[in-house]
Amino acid sequence: MKNKVIIITGAGMGLGLATAKELASKGANLVLVDYNEKSLADAKSEITKKIS
Repeated sequence: MKNKVIIITGAGMGLGLATAKELASKGANLVLVDYNEKSLADAKSEITKKIS
């Protein structure tokens, strides 16, 4: 997944979030999209903490 950019819609919760976590752990660069701004911000924070 290195050097790949992946767009994930619905990334703030559910399957989108689970997919984002998995792909981030494999080194993918992600573009996260969700209609719920708070859920999206929480997801970004959680993923960033896990990969750093």
